Amino acid sequence: MKAFTYERARTPAEAAAAARRTPGARFIAGGTNLLDLMKLQIETPTHLVDVNGIGLDAIEPQPGGGLRVGALVRNTDLAADSRVRRDYAVLSRALLSGASGQLRNKATTAGNLLQRTRCPYFYDTDQPCNKRQPGSGCAAQGGYSRQLAVVGTSNACIATHPSDMAVAMRVLDATVETVRPDGSARTIPIADFHRLPGDTPQVDTVLEAGELITAVSLPPPVGGRHVYRKVRDRASYAFALVSVAAVIQPDGSGRVAVGGVAHKPWRLEAAEPLLPQGAKAFTAQLLAGARTTEHNAFKLPLVERTLAAVLADTRA
Repeated sequence: MKAFTYERARTPAEAAAAARRTPGARFIAGGTNLLDLMKLQIETPTHLVDVNGIGLDAIEPQPGGGLRVGALVRNTDLAADSRVRRDYAVLSRALLSGASGQLRNKATTAGNLLQRTRCPYFYDTDQPCNKRQPGSGCAAQGGYSRQLAVVGTSNACIATHPSDMAVAMRVLDATVETVRPDGSARTIPIADFHRLPGDTPQVDTVLEAGELITAVSLPPPVGGRHVYRKVRDRASYAFALVSVAAVIQPDGSGRVAVGGVAHKPWRLEAAEPLLPQGAKAFTAQLLAGARTTEHNAFKLPLVERTLAAVLADTRA
């Protein structure tokens, strides 16, 4: 592990200012992803700003409905909250399908959104990876790509985003709240928060350097049947090959977001009017333009079959 300095911030503004003051600084809370990456020298921050003492660990009702989830709310607490279980069940189910109980006890709402890809070539520092070392190439192209993306890819990267929580947040139209190093605040729709790889796959989100997530806001409940279904190689403690987060209304209309297929949670609102026609018609538009490999082409029919099972669940 490379040497680094460390400080504890007391307020969000102090944390953002510390990040601005020290080039190469990173925020740390649960550290469930960052510390692993530091041990492998994939991440080499010069300075860590501990944000565990700045508050931001409450789940609060919003005027007019909805919930404001502090950036430091632990995944276990968010999944167990009675309001989340009642009104945003897809989110609770997505959280409980991720990682292990021990990791969920440490992992935070903001950290979950910011976790980096689990592409094996990203983790193997002997292999070229544009995400880890821009311009070095993408070993996954032509390599073993069973876990990797089939839509929204580029010639520079076919990595997937690993979060379960983010897929549920996407189907719920959540909003990310932040504070910039200059003290100004902004809100970012979850649809715009994560980036597709393009020519700069090393940039995962639209956050600016030193910008700190302070909360995620959930809009008023939308009702309907909430389902999160995750297909993976093991029954637990495994990342999704494909996951489907769905909120389906009694008339068959609804919302669907898919994980395990792209560099970000994948949702196409323009396809959602096709949901009452069934999984086949919807999936054909959702995954139009997919670029598959011999190892991951199975994901296209798997998305369709998984969604079909979800739709059957909502009609039961």
